[in-house]
Amino acid sequence: MVVDDVFPIVTSADLERLLPFYTDVLGGERVYQFPPQGAPAYVSLRFGTAALGLGHDPEYQPAPGTPAISLWLYVDDCDATVERVRASGGRITEEATDQPWGERIARAEDPDGNLLVFGQRAAEPAT
Repeated sequence: MVVDDVFPIVTSADLERLLPFYTDVLGGERVYQFPPQGAPAYVSLRFGTAALGLGHDPEYQPAPGTPAISLWLYVDDCDATVERVRASGGRITEEATDQPWGERIARAEDPDGNLLVFGQRAAEPAT
């Protein structure tokens, strides 16, 4: 297993309210939005060399004292990572599945119950 990138994702029930804080107030540069048109379900921001994801979940209600963050870890093989986590006794909360934006993802929990999302980048198109 090779992890080559990690970035936090902040989840909000009101992304339209939260997004200007990270862009206008903190100076984040919007580098990606899904879907590309209309109200975003996800926005990726760049702060220098750092990345931050903002995700929209209209039903999100953090438990008192629980941070609204998950870790997205890019891996070279999502399925192998799931099996490695499972073999170690880790809890897989979502099996690896292909996503409409081209990546393959799976979700798990760390030993403290924090959300981990394992992402495998979309294959480069043949040229």
